[in-house]
Amino acid sequence: MTDKRSKNEFLKEESHYLRGTIAEGLAQVETGAIVDDDTQLIKFHGSYMQDNRDVRGERAKKKLEKAFSFMIRLRLPGGLVSPDQWIKLDDIAGTYANGTLRLTTRATFQYHGVIKSNLRNTMQAINSACLDTIAACGDVNRNVMCVANPFFSEAHAAAGEFARKVSDHLLPKTTAYHEIWLEGEKVEDMTRPAVPDTEPLYGVHYLPRKFKIVIAVPPVNDGDVFAHDLGFIAITDANGALLGWNVSIGGGMGMTHGETATFPRTGDVIGFCTPEQAVDVAEKVMLVQRDWGNRENRANARLKYTVERFGADKYRAEVESRLGYKLGEARPFKFTHMGDPLGWQQGPDKKWHLGLFIENGRIKDTPDKRLRTAIREIAEAGGITFSVTGNQNIIICNAGAKQKAKIEATLKKHGIDIATSSGLRRNSISCVALPTCALALAESERFLPELITTLEGSLDKAGLRDDDIVIRMTGCPNGCGRPYMAEIGFVGRSPGLYNLYLGAAHEGTRLNKLYAQDVGKARIVELLEPLFLRYAKERNEGERFGDFVIRAGIIKPTLGGNTFHSDVVLA
Repeated sequence: MTDKRSKNEFLKEESHYLRGTIAEGLAQVETGAIVDDDTQLIKFHGSYMQDNRDVRGERAKKKLEKAFSFMIRLRLPGGLVSPDQWIKLDDIAGTYANGTLRLTTRATFQYHGVIKSNLRNTMQAINSACLDTIAACGDVNRNVMCVANPFFSEAHAAAGEFARKVSDHLLPKTTAYHEIWLEGEKVEDMTRPAVPDTEPLYGVHYLPRKFKIVIAVPPVNDGDVFAHDLGFIAITDANGALLGWNVSIGGGMGMTHGETATFPRTGDVIGFCTPEQAVDVAEKVMLVQRDWGNRENRANARLKYTVERFGADKYRAEVESRLGYKLGEARPFKFTHMGDPLGWQQGPDKKWHLGLFIENGRIKDTPDKRLRTAIREIAEAGGITFSVTGNQNIIICNAGAKQKAKIEATLKKHGIDIATSSGLRRNSISCVALPTCALALAESERFLPELITTLEGSLDKAGLRDDDIVIRMTGCPNGCGRPYMAEIGFVGRSPGLYNLYLGAAHEGTRLNKLYAQDVGKARIVELLEPLFLRYAKERNEGERFGDFVIRAGIIKPTLGGNTFHSDVVLA
């Protein structure tokens, strides 16, 4: 019988627990690339091979190799970084990367522009900061994301602790990462029998596709809990003490243009577990996906499709069978909004916390805004903790009153304004896209700020500049910026053209729907400005933009992932 598994399944099986020929490839100085198979395996180590697409044509004319480099992503469960760690990470950005730190939509850091000869040095520098990159990418449980600020309550602290605990528990056990990056001379000879590693959870095939966990504490859905494979939603008593977690499964963002069998999906809440059961529940949900997920078609391999295929009830029953006990009935909860708490907030212990908006997550210096320098100075002053958020921002946590004033002065000195120019901008997310992402069909990070500036003119006409409206953009349909959960979402189709989606719930509980196809900047403004004006005049008290466009009949609601492509009427 023909083995119909996808190529990646054979690759993982034969990789000697993720070793492949990565070490040999690093030693090949005649090229800046590594071989195709290793480009898949190196993802498990937290890195993607990329090239600068801005110069592809020029280099091709000169018969030069593509300008290859590597993106490196950190594993940072819970998102916390000490001042000393920040300084070391900033040093790495200047020494080995392109001089910037990029905050991701999974609450961690990425470096761009690391050339092959610097890969091992970069990994070792990250290790010296007591951090790592293993399982930040690949067919494994990836970086575990939780609440933006774990210092705000007992439940928030429990979410942060749980994030670190479940991340460690679900970490691959292969020693390949340590051998290749930290002790290069100990890499196993590929001609010898399989190495004595074991993967008690993953086995030699790991997962069918990536697996993502988010932990949320209502009423704030700052991690988009329903957009991920597995979500934990804190349930507290009247005094705020943690009772346990509601469990959701089957969320996910990616799809493929023109293929209606692929779609984003919001997760289903399947039950409740106690704090003591939570790591066990996470493991068993992941293991059912390991065994039930589609290993023939990677486009249909995420947990969301497994839940669609078998149903949430059957999936829950299998999880309970492996647990040896039943989940409790889901308990009531309510989310009110997504996004981060920006500006200064005082915690219950009277410490101050600054939510600092980082446009598109890019920490860099420009002539008029020296953001990277400012944050480094704050780190060098010490006495605080940095929290990286899933909305590409940072929170400077636990500042005293005197520190608060110094932080404000430092930011002002370097041209950084704590306030944002509009509610639309402070609720914006974009993926990196061009020039480094190989999948990008259109700009995202380099275009969204400019588009928002233009749309702010339309908001001014409607008197909506300060209203919170969620806007997100990605350069392709894979959904890294979670565009399908945005009240206004853009997904790249080709250079300069995007699909426009409307109607997601402001609190992150409903997907949006396609409103216009292949629109450029001028057409986007032409479509959105009348909607802003109508919203300002016709909205009900407290009604959000995403809800309004549905009530006004502009768009039909998306009630489930499998109806994402249904009831579409293009503008």
